[in-house]
Amino acid sequence: MDGQGRAFDNIFVERLWRSVKYEEVYLKDYMTVKEATRSLGAYLRFYNERRLHQALEYRTPYQLYTGTCTQELEIENIHLVPRCTFQP
Repeated sequence: MDGQGRAFDNIFVERLWRSVKYEEVYLKDYMTVKEATRSLGAYLRFYNERRLHQALEYRTPYQLYTGTCTQELEIENIHLVPRCTFQP
């Protein structure tokens, strides 16, 4: 940890790999390296573009990075339901 903020970077990376392991790797039985590569690529696209993150106020990393979504939360049956208004 020789740089400023390195400990925080490590926390985010560890959370990412924990999600990858528990939501993808441990649930699948890959037969080939090509199959694993394809499946992990699809999962990482899902993780970045479709999976809502509580820490990001129920937005995706892609939406936060590009600023393509203004996020509003509605309360519906005691659950928070994200509603995005995509801007072209």
